[in-house]
Amino acid sequence: MSIFQHAANILEAKVHKLLSRVEDPAETLDLSYEKMLTSLQEAKRHLADVVTERISLENQIAQAQKQAAKAEEDARMALGANREDLARRALAEKQAEAQKITALQEAHDTVAAQALKLTDYEHALQDRIEQFRTQKEVMKSQMAAAQAQVKVTESLTGLGHGLDDAGDALRRAQDRTAQEQAKAQAMDGLLESGVINDPLDHRSQTDREMDKLRATSGVDDDLARLKAEMATRQT
Repeated sequence: MSIFQHAANILEAKVHKLLSRVEDPAETLDLSYEKMLTSLQEAKRHLADVVTERISLENQIAQAQKQAAKAEEDARMALGANREDLARRALAEKQAEAQKITALQEAHDTVAAQALKLTDYEHALQDRIEQFRTQKEVMKSQMAAAQAQVKVTESLTGLGHGLDDAGDALRRAQDRTAQEQAKAQAMDGLLESGVINDPLDHRSQTDREMDKLRATSGVDDDLARLKAEMATRQT
């Protein structure tokens, strides 16, 4: 295989793959069905033309038979009038009509056979189209069901864009919450250690620690007092 042939095969494979991606199988089936209907309409037109020709030949045969019968009647009448010469001419016309009938009949038989074949072809094509239509609808239903199942599965497993985006948003929110919580803890620690101050609290670090110590001592004193009062009541 030459390098050009190899390159052509690769290009053809890539084009086929691209077409497979963009092709909608349902639309392709509908288009094929429409083409088959068009072929059926063309077959019907051809059949109508042939049948028309057959009927035309039948009418010409009937007319020739009528003329032949008239010529024979004219010959009888001429003989009755002792006009053998007229009788001969009438019989000659009859023979001409008979030859015409033979030629027309041969043409009619050929056309009739063609009409019969076209009729059989039309019926076979109609049956095939109906079978294709049924298969087409079944396949379209199966494809729609399969596509729906794929979409649902993608959504449930996070492969679809919906849950995938939602999962990303949830992870971002969790990360942001963790960062804010860490920041709040850090701020509390810095505030408690005195590294940063409350702008509304003008006390010094020493005053704040003393006030905290007094509050703790006051709580201890109140707790001891309450315990003593309860012990006195029990006695």
